[in-house]
This record gives sequence, structure tokens and C-alpha cells, in this order.
Amino acid sequence: MEPEHKAALRAHRSYLSGELLVSDTIVPFLYQEDVLTDSQVELIESQPTNRQKSLKLLDILPNRGPRAFSAFLRSLEDYSWVRDLLQQQTWTGFPGGRSSRTKFLDDVGQMLVHIPIRRPSGATPHRPSHTQNHSRTKPGCPGPPLTSVSPEGADLFDCRDVCRLPDSVLLRVPSDQELSRLASRLGSEWELVLMDLGLSTEALFRCRSDHPFSTHGAVLAGLVQWRRSEGREATVQRLMQSLEAADVHVSALTEILESRRRSGTSLVKSK
Repeated sequence: MEPEHKAALRAHRSYLSGELLVSDTIVPFLYQEDVLTDSQVELIESQPTNRQKSLKLLDILPNRGPRAFSAFLRSLEDYSWVRDLLQQQTWTGFPGGRSSRTKFLDDVGQMLVHIPIRRPSGATPHRPSHTQNHSRTKPGCPGPPLTSVSPEGADLFDCRDVCRLPDSVLLRVPSDQELSRLASRLGSEWELVLMDLGLSTEALFRCRSDHPFSTHGAVLAGLVQWRRSEGREATVQRLMQSLEAADVHVSALTEILESRRRSGTSLVKSK
């Protein structure tokens, strides 16, 4: 591994260990790419907490050859903000370093300024709606449609989309990857969601104090704590109920679930 890549991992060691859940996708990907050996995977997974697993991985990576850092970046598909942070520091792919990349982006920006935006004949610019209309129903149950128009002008979302989720999805425990993606979507309502899930004010305080510079890390820590404390009762359906209780649209979660179902179907068909 290049010295600047080692320096980036060392400089952000504490932050990375608090942000990443390495067991779900990162370690399997690095094993698939021959960056990690069987014994190293076992060593990482033998650690008792997520943070310690991440720290052990960060201990191993610098000694795994020149491909290790680029493979690690590719493993961060579900942690784009972490990948961007590391790339901003190392500017991989630009031999001239940061100044070379900055000049390249400035040149591209200047070219884009002079490219006219063409719309189809008769088309009018989209004007987003700034109103919300929620018709409440329990997630996954029959009832009146649940519709919402987001401030960004999102399409109407119907509760019947939720009802189409099978029991095998609604009654299972969400994965690390799904919780991480949900954490990245939650806004200021995240504390209300976690309180409805049963976390105490003391637990919320610990989440905030353990991740003072990362809302995503605090939310993810709370969701993982809820799942650990509730066990098999920490279901997708229970999570959707708390989202609705906090006035968070359930599409924040159902889109993640549908994406996983589609990718799983694609894998089955390819086999």
C-alpha cells in the first residue's frame, strides 16, 4: 500500500471504526478480491463489537499489498460519504495530486457553463410541490392509500406498495446494510424514531456523544442497539411503525427493501 494511503487510513482511523459495519459487505468483498485470507476473515469476525472488527480490519489492510486500498474503496459502495472522504485526501488517479485534480475539475466546469440546456418542445420546467398530505395507515396492512408529496417533488407513494411486501420481508430482522442505508436517509426526526423503538434518553445521549461529528454514525449506533436488544422482535414491520410515528415516510425504508429484493432476484436469474 502506498504511504499516502496508509496515512489516510491512520488519520481517519477513529472515524472509520465508528462509521463502518464491516461484516455485512466490506469483509466479504475484500475476501472475494483476495485482499483478505481465510484466517484474517476469521480474526476480524472473532472481535466482539463492530468497532473492534473495523479496527482489526484497519490493522490488516496496510500490509495487504498495492491493491488493498483501491479494493477497500470499491467495498464502500454503501458508505459513499466515507469513500468520498478518503478520495478527497488521497486524490487517487491524478498523478499531479490535489492541484492537478482541482485544475481538471475547474476546466470541466468551465466547459459545462457554456453547454446550453435544451428542453423538448412545449415542455415546462418541473416545479416541486411544498405541501405534504399524509393519510395514516399501519404499514403492511389494508386501508386507505398513504400518499405523500415531498418538498423535492417526489411522486405520490401509495400504501398499497407497502402491502405488496410479503410477510417474509415484514417479519424479518433488517440487516446491517439496510440499517446503514436507512440511517443515511433519516433527517432531524431520527431521535423520535429511536425513542419510539424504545431507546432511552440516556441511550440517545450515548449515541450522540460516541459520534459527535457524524449524525449517520449516531443513528446507525441507535438502530443497531435496538436490533440487539429486541432480537427477533426487531422486525422490518416494527421499524416501519416507528417511522410513521415520527412522521417519516415509510418509503425511506421500502425503497431500500425493494432494491434488495430486485438485486436478489437478478442474482437468482443469473444463476
